[in-house]
Amino acid sequence: MRPSARIPSVLAGLALALGSVVAAAPAAHADLKSCQDYVQEQGTEATDAVHMACYHGLVGDQPGCVSGLTQAGTTRAVAIEACLRAPQ
Repeated sequence: MRPSARIPSVLAGLALALGSVVAAAPAAHADLKSCQDYVQEQGTEATDAVHMACYHGLVGDQPGCVSGLTQAGTTRAVAIEACLRAPQ
């Protein structure tokens, strides 16, 4: 393949890769919100502690998520369910 023909192919590949990353980002935010919303629906205020705990769940730290939510005032059962809603 000629070098001049490779450049458009490489640029197209980069555009597709970057487009995939941008398209996936909103879903992560929705999952964080889902965790927080569930906690609120069950009667615990969505404080900064709840936000941080849900973030732990979002990045895959389920034990940290459950621990943080129970420390924020939720029951263990609510914390487990909320944390299940957080992963990417």
